[in-house]
Amino acid sequence: MTEKQLHLGAFMRPVSLHTGAWRYPGSYPDANFNFGHIVSFAQKLEAAKFDAFFMADHLAVLNMPDEALKRSHTVTSFEPFTLLSALAALTSRIGLVASASTTFDEPYHVARRFASLDHISGGRAGWNIVTTANPDAALNFGLEEHVAHGERYERAREFYDVVTGLWDSFEDDAFIRDVKSGEYFDLAKMHVLNHKGPELSVRGPLNIARPPQGWPVIVQAGQSEPGRQLAAETAEVVFCAPRDLATGQALYADIKGRMATLGRDPGHLKILPAAFVVIADTIEEAKAKRADLDSLVHYDSAIASLSIALGHDASKFDPDQPLPDVPETNASKSGREQVIRLARQEQLTVRQLAQRYGGYSGLAFVGTPATIADEMAEWLQSRGSDGFNVVFPYLPQGLDDVVDRLVPELQRRGLFRSEYEGATLRDHLGLPRPKSRYL
Repeated sequence: MTEKQLHLGAFMRPVSLHTGAWRYPGSYPDANFNFGHIVSFAQKLEAAKFDAFFMADHLAVLNMPDEALKRSHTVTSFEPFTLLSALAALTSRIGLVASASTTFDEPYHVARRFASLDHISGGRAGWNIVTTANPDAALNFGLEEHVAHGERYERAREFYDVVTGLWDSFEDDAFIRDVKSGEYFDLAKMHVLNHKGPELSVRGPLNIARPPQGWPVIVQAGQSEPGRQLAAETAEVVFCAPRDLATGQALYADIKGRMATLGRDPGHLKILPAAFVVIADTIEEAKAKRADLDSLVHYDSAIASLSIALGHDASKFDPDQPLPDVPETNASKSGREQVIRLARQEQLTVRQLAQRYGGYSGLAFVGTPATIADEMAEWLQSRGSDGFNVVFPYLPQGLDDVVDRLVPELQRRGLFRSEYEGATLRDHLGLPRPKSRYL
């Protein structure tokens, strides 16, 4: 068995990021909003010993033109805590990770929800810290315009301090429940946070016992400069989107190097790039599958996806010319930079770039179980990642291909577990349980 093993998460909201997934032959068109289907996916992933089921969240309908929006299978989705609480009762080991916005939510709400999910699931919860890039979300929360990018990250950093402080409100052994004396908990082991900062004022304590994991696992997404620094300071898992191994290695070294500078153990952070996986008996057949899938993306959706990635309306660009200079906006900076880099490196026209973004433009492993296992092993062994957050091309067959064909190949090589070795998400990821700040 190899010394290092891959960690695998499943990116499940939407159930596929590919715009054409719902149209692929044999797919479930309603998979993103069908509870029965989602239960079956979660249980298959757990049987395959995946680390976690990850549900991203959106606080607004995607900001795209109506002609593109009407073709999107992600226009509706379950609220993540409702769904993951239900899945907690129907699974027993797989981690349950959800996004929660530090821009449009309050720390007390987030702390309480994730503590509850951790208790309900027996220690399987993870919080994906997001600052929310979609400017339309602001309009749903009483704002006329989106909060500036830098301000969102400043609030996120303070938000993390408050939430983790609230999780420490009660010490692990505070609840003595002494029937004879009538003392339910030890008052000396309850702590009032009394946080007063630039953005937030929260008294506490949280009205729920300390979570089974101490804290739910802290997950961070994003590759911008503020995002990397926030990850180095706070994260235990990073979901990211490098398109190639060299970019992945640079990101891996940067974030883990920052951790070492801050006095954090780099081994206490797992970096998991998103990876789109298409499997067939031969590489040529896998490429043909992907081509068929991409052909199902309507140009209206393609150009809208490009506009979102750029944070700028691309429909006015000449489709058969190179991408022109695009001004910075308040949207995701790392995402915009990746689009421009791809266009320049591959000398793509706007139309070609849109078609790429209309399907799936990120890191993709397209091939046989053996060739994909080779690529994943190279990323792991060359410090490009600690594993992957798998994006399925379509459901259910794309997921079945991964769990029935790729996972056994990884297990045969000793690259992935054959059994869970613990009960909590921290156990799966090899992460320590945080000590209370009051001890």
